[in-house]
Amino acid sequence: MLNRRGTLKLGAAGGVALALPAERLVSAVVGTPPSVKPFTRALPIPPVLSPVHSDRSTDYYELSVRPGVAEILPGVPTEVITYNGSFPGPTIRARRGRSVKVAVTNRLQTPSAVHLHGGIVPQDSDGHPLDVIQPGNSRIYHYPNDQRAATLWYHDHAHHLEAEQIYKGLCGLYLVEDPAEAPTLPRGQFDIPLMFRDVALDDHGQLLWAMFDAQRRSTVLVNGVPQPVLRVRRRKYRLRLVNTSNERMFAFRLGNGAEFVQVATDGGLLARPVRRTEISLWPAERVEVVVDFAKARGGSQITLVNAQGTALENTEVMRFEVVDGIRKDMPDTDDSSVPQKLSVLPAVGAPVMTTRKVVLSFDFKNLVFLINGKPYDPHRTDFTIKRGSTEIWEVTNADPDPIPHSLHVHVVQFRVLDRDGRSVEPWEAFPKDTVSIASGETVRLLIRFDAPYTGVFPFHCHFVDHSSVAMMAQMRIVA
Repeated sequence: MLNRRGTLKLGAAGGVALALPAERLVSAVVGTPPSVKPFTRALPIPPVLSPVHSDRSTDYYELSVRPGVAEILPGVPTEVITYNGSFPGPTIRARRGRSVKVAVTNRLQTPSAVHLHGGIVPQDSDGHPLDVIQPGNSRIYHYPNDQRAATLWYHDHAHHLEAEQIYKGLCGLYLVEDPAEAPTLPRGQFDIPLMFRDVALDDHGQLLWAMFDAQRRSTVLVNGVPQPVLRVRRRKYRLRLVNTSNERMFAFRLGNGAEFVQVATDGGLLARPVRRTEISLWPAERVEVVVDFAKARGGSQITLVNAQGTALENTEVMRFEVVDGIRKDMPDTDDSSVPQKLSVLPAVGAPVMTTRKVVLSFDFKNLVFLINGKPYDPHRTDFTIKRGSTEIWEVTNADPDPIPHSLHVHVVQFRVLDRDGRSVEPWEAFPKDTVSIASGETVRLLIRFDAPYTGVFPFHCHFVDHSSVAMMAQMRIVA
């Protein structure tokens, strides 16, 4: 068995490697996938799912959870798990104020549950870890979409299975749209989703799976393929950056002096745009940026770099190839713009009623992750919260370096107040549903429980290898 020091070293890339049998650790370094020439494959865009039926108030969709095959490497079929055969899953485009109902059929041999991450939904549609769809069965999820426009995503949440099933492909985008919000931002073909994740592939191009295997997951995929290229015109693009990795953290930069203009975070638009040269993105976080390629020369190339990469395949993650447009002798027309005032953020609301402590840690004796000293018990209520109340949560990562954590709270968007007493930058203050917490750090959250729903909802680390091994708790919201 590994000692504590060895365990921490294996976890340095983004999690913690639990004490695994020696032969499992040897297998963890075996497997070299076929080499692929970078930046030769066009960026795939996940298909947009069409409703099977619509009425005056609701759009109805169907999803099938089933095994599938993806072409992660050119010409190599890789076995994955899919929604509707797509890797990653299809995108659902919803409209604010118009409800969506999704009929999900589980064609796997294991249970599955669908969680709309960032969605403000009733308890019976939240995808609680025990509220699963058994093999061969179906259920309907109801999403009211009574929330701000935002980049959300859906993924598996079945108890103990979510880490493996998300890793193997069970995730997709869910976009809540509102034409009244910042209508001049780039839209249509100039609004591009970028879903990032890391995988480990063997020498046959098949996914290698083991818990707490962050070091071996050295290949970064963008929309399901490694190091793609996107041809862009000389104009502004809206990029939706989504980290769907189990454990990997990114720090994105653009080459050739290009910069990001951040316009949105997890829960929707910021109050004002913020110019940034680096975007940090931890598991489950979303950031929307606008990048203006107008000043780039036709034929030039701009690489999206992950500053936390350890090898070429996870450092230079994709490339933008700038083209001159429809006619080389005419500049691209661009009627989009980034307004200086993006949105009016909601007021903080009622006075704070309660301050709670949330301590994230690892039990080295029993090899489980803990919240407030306890492993997850789906039959235990950790917090009872009155609907409509406002609380402060003090979230502490009590683990030694280098074990990072994050916290995702279901059914709410919150404000990040400060980190170790220092105010956070505007781009991560609000609206958030997932927050990063470095080793030894304390982050304070202001949460208003203003959703109209009562019931039991989880909160957990969104390094999903951690939540699969007990780093989860639950709150009961009461009237």
